[in-house]
Amino acid sequence: MRLKQHIRKKVFGTPERPRLTVYRSLNSIYAQLIDDTSHRTILSVSSLSKTLKPELEKANGKIEAAKIVGRAIGEEAKKKNIQAVVFDRNGYLYHGRVRALAEAVRETGIKV
Repeated sequence: MRLKQHIRKKVFGTPERPRLTVYRSLNSIYAQLIDDTSHRTILSVSSLSKTLKPELEKANGKIEAAKIVGRAIGEEAKKKNIQAVVFDRNGYLYHGRVRALAEAVRETGIKV
C-alpha cells in the first residue's frame, strides 16, 4: 500500500492525458483510463471482456493476453481522441504482464 500511495502522489490524470492504471490479478489483467480531475473512468478493458473473448482464447499465456488488452485499450483511446496517457503501474513491478500491456498501448500510437 505504501508503494502504491507513493506512486499516486506523482501520477495524476487529466481529461487530455488520462491515467492508465493496471490491475493484475492471478488470472486476469484489467486496464482503465481515469480522469482524476473529475474522478471518472473514461474507459476500461479487461481480459474478461466479452468482445475480446475470441482473441483471448487463441492467446498462449497471460503475457499474450496482456498484449491483447493493451492493444484494445489503445484502439479505444484513439477513438476517443486521446493521444497520450500517464502510466500508473499500481505498485506492480514493470515487467511481465504490466510491461507487455504498456508496450502494446505504445504500439497503437498512444504516448505512454
